[in-house]
Amino acid sequence: MQLSVVIPAYEEEARLGGTLRQILSYLENQVASFEVLVVDDGSTDGTVELARSFPNPPIDVLQLDRNSGKGAALKKGVLESRGEWVLLCDADLSTPIEDLETLRSREADGELILGSRAVAHSNVTRHQPLYRELMGKTFNGILRVLALAEEQDTQCGFKLMRGDVARELFADLTIERFAFDVELVCLARDKGYRVVEQGVRWENSPESRVHPVRDSLNMLGDVLRLRLRRLMRR
Repeated sequence: MQLSVVIPAYEEEARLGGTLRQILSYLENQVASFEVLVVDDGSTDGTVELARSFPNPPIDVLQLDRNSGKGAALKKGVLESRGEWVLLCDADLSTPIEDLETLRSREADGELILGSRAVAHSNVTRHQPLYRELMGKTFNGILRVLALAEEQDTQCGFKLMRGDVARELFADLTIERFAFDVELVCLARDKGYRVVEQGVRWENSPESRVHPVRDSLNMLGDVLRLRLRRLMRR
């Protein structure tokens, strides 16, 4: 299995069909062997039924018993993946699937390749509202102050990892919500793996599932607890 694509999905009935059609159309012409794992994070709409309407294989539908968070959904999907490389991809396809080739161009440079909206060659075609962009920059500043990540953008949902490394890192992942990306980067560096950022295209989705206040506070709490755990291990 050359590539596994893992897509977390929560209440994505309206968007997921188009996303899966685009992904399948692209991969069928570009990748010799692949699987797509859709992980439903406790949706109450028709997300599961829609995902199951696609042929299996290559679409495999996994489910969490309850809404647990993006990190938890990705952990389940990655641990059940079989690919030599694993791509994490958001259900809204904010970064087009064609940018997989952009990440693949860096395979020799690192085991964890982060799609980034903040480095050279990135192209944000539709920006978030200003307050969200400021919140994102503040969050990245906090990560640097806490010495958790030196990257400019840990939160872009488009990431490519060597398969064995992905399964090793996600087995140790503890953060279940949106701050899982930070722990993923920390785990990779702790284990001696190379982390690189690569600019990608990105378009903000107005239907974002991220709540600007609640989820931001949860993320802050998660990274503070992560920092405390790391200090206590020293």
